[in-house]
Amino acid sequence: MNEEFILALKQLESEKGIPEDVIIEALETALVSSYKKNFGTTQNVIVEINRDTGEISLAAEKEVVDEVFDENTEIAVEDARRENPRLEIGDIYYEKIDPEKFGRIAAQTARQVVIQRIKDAERDVIYDDYADRENEIITCDVQRVTKGNVFVDLGKTEAILPVSEQIQGESYHQGDRYKMLVLEVNKQPKGPQIVLSRSHPNLVRRLFELEVPEIHDGIVEIFSIAREAGSRTKIAVFSKDEDVDPLGACVGFKGSRVKTIVDELHDEKIDIVIWEKDIAAFIGNALSPSKVVEVFINQREKSAMVVVPDYQLSLAIGKEGQNARLAAKLTNWKIDIKSETQFDEYLDSLGMDGDDFRTYFENTQAEAPDVSAADEYSPVEEKIETNEADNFASIGGLTGMDLSDLFKDADSSSEEDYEEEAEKAEEDE
Repeated sequence: MNEEFILALKQLESEKGIPEDVIIEALETALVSSYKKNFGTTQNVIVEINRDTGEISLAAEKEVVDEVFDENTEIAVEDARRENPRLEIGDIYYEKIDPEKFGRIAAQTARQVVIQRIKDAERDVIYDDYADRENEIITCDVQRVTKGNVFVDLGKTEAILPVSEQIQGESYHQGDRYKMLVLEVNKQPKGPQIVLSRSHPNLVRRLFELEVPEIHDGIVEIFSIAREAGSRTKIAVFSKDEDVDPLGACVGFKGSRVKTIVDELHDEKIDIVIWEKDIAAFIGNALSPSKVVEVFINQREKSAMVVVPDYQLSLAIGKEGQNARLAAKLTNWKIDIKSETQFDEYLDSLGMDGDDFRTYFENTQAEAPDVSAADEYSPVEEKIETNEADNFASIGGLTGMDLSDLFKDADSSSEEDYEEEAEKAEEDE
């Protein structure tokens, strides 16, 4: 029976990952609880379980006295000497107890203690497994959807994808398989709560690490990410190796790498831009696919004024201000965008030329960007593009240079075509 007990412990350890010592300690605690049910105290009980043989030893510690007042903690010297003639008053006598003689209630108590301890240990194992995996990607199947919250099966436990972490417009059905980000792992009375996310920017970061070996190896690094889940993401990258093009590494051969990520995010637009040490150049890149004529910087206020061609003002601001908003998040700078005409009028109102304004802007509180009233969405934003000259690449429906080499169904349009469409859009507005 003892051999069977040891085998059972090893089986629990292998199947549930619960250490053998935890189970033995649970059993010892259970025996102590059973003893208390029978004798009303635990102060004088000693439990030992041999880790090798499974032999269980249970004994009550009693003081040898001349006259007994408490039978649970004391024993008469005459009775003690029947077992050990050398015992004297004041010595400690160990009375062996057979656990099989415990009553039904005591046995039930022991069973409940063991079961509860094993459950607690199993929850701790699951928590420890996933606590170290925060901000990692896991692939999981949808188990059920309840009140908008999505529950997924992780094998030993389940995790929740709350409504707040879902991609707007994305539907989830039982059996669907998704890549999700482990957002946080919390200890709860009923076990660890694992919260997942499909909308967090770090999901895009981890997907690029999976798909782009240069990022995984640290040759190409992600500087920052700005994301509006389900709609558009901007990601700034740079290379530590001059021989490695960070843009090409992220896009992949014929766009294969970034297309895999776009497919996983259900056609969310992804803009890849180059990070530059020069903040003016970086802000210009961040506003891609729009071309930038000039950038004025106020370092103290971390604010920039960007001048773009008249016909690209709508493109620079983006639909409902999205392009400007994401660029501001990506660079962590306030960005004010003006067309060339608006900028010339602004200079006239100040009575300055460009050089004077640069000095003035660098030393004056910068204007906050106004992207709340966005221009109409330009029809040129419906195309797929990369533009290496602008240090920009985009997949999933943006503008710029044709990607017919990457996707057979992409339009082939010249820059003049884009300008004509932009002008037509402004006329329509």
